Amino acid sequence: MKKAMLLSLLALTVSTPALARDTVVMIPLKEVLAMPQAQEKLDGTVRFYLAGAKTPDIVKEMGEDVTNKKTNGINKSDEEGCKWATLSALIALQEGAKKRGANAVVGIVSYYKKNELQHATEIECHAGTFAIGVALKGTYAKVAGKK
Repeated sequence: MKKAMLLSLLALTVSTPALARDTVVMIPLKEVLAMPQAQEKLDGTVRFYLAGAKTPDIVKEMGEDVTNKKTNGINKSDEEGCKWATLSALIALQEGAKKRGANAVVGIVSYYKKNELQHATEIECHAGTFAIGVALKGTYAKVAGKK
């Protein structure tokens, strides 16, 4: 009897679809930029402008790029993990901008699974059971003045 119950339980477990979590969390860009770690890693030579936000005049566009960053979600709140993943994505964009001689990344949109989401103040993040991810797409540019 026990063997039959175990086999039934095993069959039920194997046939049940995985309970994958995919929670959407919207993270304000200004909160990520205010993190102490952002102050250390983002040196201020490259500015970030989300699509729909007020942007200085663009002097020259220097190509588009996509970054897809993930962080371990274990022992982190969704918000904390999303901030870390967003910071990693911004660091990657900063490095790409510097390589091209750009001083800004403009028109930044969330680009999770290649689906664009434009928001003037927030970035879309996806928190799963074990990993948390952010994908961003933006255009490297030289912008005029400081705003």
